[in-house]
Amino acid sequence: QVRLVESGGGSVEAGGSLRLSCEAFGYPYVSYCIGWFRHAPDEPERVASIDTDDEIVYADSVKGRFSISRDKAKHTLYLQMDNLTPEDSGMFYCGSHRGNCPLRLKTMDSWGKGILVTVSS
Repeated sequence: QVRLVESGGGSVEAGGSLRLSCEAFGYPYVSYCIGWFRHAPDEPERVASIDTDDEIVYADSVKGRFSISRDKAKHTLYLQMDNLTPEDSGMFYCGSHRGNCPLRLKTMDSWGKGILVTVSS
């Protein structure tokens, strides 16, 4: 069974940086979609994701500030977040899906428990 474990959250002042990590345990799939989301699993909104063809998609609000990457050998996903603002505060969830990223994000196969990011002004 797939298990996603997030780490790296915390508190930072506006303008600061954080790096989130998501380690995938028991991942049986060769190709899959994986990414970072808000408001998961009920009403997930994409922050950034990597699809099976390595296409990267960012939410408009984070373009130029956040960078997603992954280490396939370690089954680990990263999100480098720079120039954070208070509006970035909240829970960040790692999500994955066998095959291409689904159009309906609610149908993603697996979700982590989430990790809290707090940005103070």
